[in-house]
Amino acid sequence: MAERNASVYSTGGRRKSVAQEPITSVLPGGDVPVNDSGQEWNADEEVLAALGYKPEFKREFTLWTTFCVSFAVLGLLPSFATTLFYGMGYAGTAGMTWGWLVAMIGIQAVAASMAELCSSMPTSGGLYYASAVLAPPGWGPFAAWVTGWSNWLGQVTGAPSVNYGTAAMILASASVQNPAYVPSNYQTYLLTVLLMLIHGCMASLPTRWIARVNNAGSTFNMIALIVVIILIPAGTDRVSRGLSKFNPSSAVWGDIYQGTDFPAGVSVLMSFTGVIWTMSGYDAPFHLAEECSNANIASPRAIFLTSAVGGTFGWFLQLVVAYTVSDIPAVLDSDLGQPFAAYLVQVLPQRLVLAVLSLTIVAGFAMGQGCMIAASRVTFAYARDDCFPFSKYWKHVNTVTHTPVNAVWLNNLVGNVTLLLIFGGGIAIGAIFSIGACASFVAFTTPIFIRVFFVGNRFRPGPWHLGRFSLPIGVVASGFVVMMVPILCFPSVTGSDLNAATMNWTCVVYGGPMLAILLWWFVSAHKWFKGPKVNVDHLMLGQGEIIDGKDVSERDSGSNDDGVKLRGDVKPGALVD
Repeated sequence: MAERNASVYSTGGRRKSVAQEPITSVLPGGDVPVNDSGQEWNADEEVLAALGYKPEFKREFTLWTTFCVSFAVLGLLPSFATTLFYGMGYAGTAGMTWGWLVAMIGIQAVAASMAELCSSMPTSGGLYYASAVLAPPGWGPFAAWVTGWSNWLGQVTGAPSVNYGTAAMILASASVQNPAYVPSNYQTYLLTVLLMLIHGCMASLPTRWIARVNNAGSTFNMIALIVVIILIPAGTDRVSRGLSKFNPSSAVWGDIYQGTDFPAGVSVLMSFTGVIWTMSGYDAPFHLAEECSNANIASPRAIFLTSAVGGTFGWFLQLVVAYTVSDIPAVLDSDLGQPFAAYLVQVLPQRLVLAVLSLTIVAGFAMGQGCMIAASRVTFAYARDDCFPFSKYWKHVNTVTHTPVNAVWLNNLVGNVTLLLIFGGGIAIGAIFSIGACASFVAFTTPIFIRVFFVGNRFRPGPWHLGRFSLPIGVVASGFVVMMVPILCFPSVTGSDLNAATMNWTCVVYGGPMLAILLWWFVSAHKWFKGPKVNVDHLMLGQGEIIDGKDVSERDSGSNDDGVKLRGDVKPGALVD
């Protein structure tokens, strides 16, 4: 190979970027800015610098702790309990059994493709950064803009939706003990805001403390999930109520409860709302990549494992509920205001009902904490690139905790405002779940779609990759999301029954902000937003240009505009000509 001890070299009379070489890793001594600290960068810091960012976080997450945060964000038990209305309410037990399996094919494809991107580009910007890198020339900023804002809308509604579900279960527990008590909207709102404030304080702690808290929370989540899966079928008192111990398999797998005005097949697809929202937390390792050691291997593994393990155990929980539920309409219409609590009352003695709800509440608390952490890292990454108004405040890293505290409290404020939907009724507040599902998966799949249909075999994978299955899996992931996004916006009723109280508010609460964001782009943002900004100059794309749009031919070999010396053998970027 030609000598590559500078950032630019000549071949065939044309000056080219060394990022055009088909190299798949960044090694010590690569073409990255020299570290002025005098200490040699480790492998993770070399990778990050080659992607254009200087290290700003302490790398105190491992594969296990990253998986724990991700699994806490996934929060299978509280997620299932919170979204039971969609799976059971739209398609009954069929939607919960084979419907879950069908949905997981598409979801696991998305997770696998995302993990591959994470291995190639392990940065806090995650999907937003990947969209900018992979997009065709001239389209990077727009792709990053759409991906970033959609992802942020999904992230910023994550903790509020989880905490709303947790608060509803706490108040439902009070109703189980005292049937005369009916929770009011303002009580639900105030309790949810209290949980948000507690999580804001916890998410502002130093990284090592956050890691320990999330280790404990995720461990509890796993144990609680297994306990509940065993406890419900073992402790059910259906027989004492004149029922068989379990529902027959023919009914569980074959009967589709018509919970919508649409055909049965569409109702099953609509029931995927619960599955998609439940399984939308596996992107957390991507956003924590800059705090994880061995990030380009550990982070993608955590993404893939979270989805695979979560999907498997989630299905077991679905089976348990499907085989034991006795009256679906009663679950959906209960005065308890929480379908999971109403289901438990149908199948368990009161003491066991309270025990299961207690486990779910604690698991939900841990999940809300994980969501708050992941969302703050997304906000920090986008503010670092001046995507938000007043970004200089939100991108600040606290000098004491070394965490983005300001970003935490921005998300907290926006989440508390979003929770005012509680006063609009059950349908209105339910929109935060479909928003999370829709916004997250649009963001998840945008860079995957670009990588599959615009980059193809020019993609430069990291050490964790899908090999020859990469493109087929990416096609499945893209097709699944393209099909599901419109369905997530369907109302459950049609015709004269469709009104402001029964409509699906997703198209307003998600579509409205996204429309405003697109208008903002065409009116103003396209003039000043150039995609991810880097903290150090580097060669990002395999097209002879760097992130700020200047061609490498404008630069002197071996140094940047600021006179920072570069070292040889660069291997940054995600593309190769």
